[in-house]
Amino acid sequence: MKKLLPIILLLVGIGAGVGAGLALRPEPAPVAPTEGAEGEDHAATTDKKDKEEGPPKGRSYVDLVDQFIVPVVNDDAVASLILVTLTIEVKDSHSEAIFEAEPRIRGALLQAMFDHANIGGFDGAFTNSSKLDRLRKTFLEVAQKTFGDEITDVLIVQITRQDIA
Repeated sequence: MKKLLPIILLLVGIGAGVGAGLALRPEPAPVAPTEGAEGEDHAATTDKKDKEEGPPKGRSYVDLVDQFIVPVVNDDAVASLILVTLTIEVKDSHSEAIFEAEPRIRGALLQAMFDHANIGGFDGAFTNSSKLDRLRKTFLEVAQKTFGDEITDVLIVQITRQDIA
């Protein structure tokens, strides 16, 4: 009996796991209609989605030339380095002006990153959406304050943390 009890418990555990998996599985994705079966409703929905999902019209993207490197300091020692690559979304006619003002914009964005690092924004799960949303909002506010409302967004293209041992 002592040898049979672990096997029974194993089978009960597997059965409970399978049952929980079946009960909690997500709904299947809806099947897309075939091309020949499209009606006017589907075409109208598709057109609406295309307008919402595409990139904004009348915008240009300016890649900031170099990465930003921000040290994260803990106990008076550099604990890690944050590497950030940014792209600025700007109204079409202002791309050249962004290139000319890039040093001033970079300086303001770098100061915002230092401030974010000093309040612990790059500690722990720094890619958490709430932390990144706060950082994006700060970037946009700083960029617009520095350059003007011609900047419509600041995109975080890449963010990496390198811990220093």
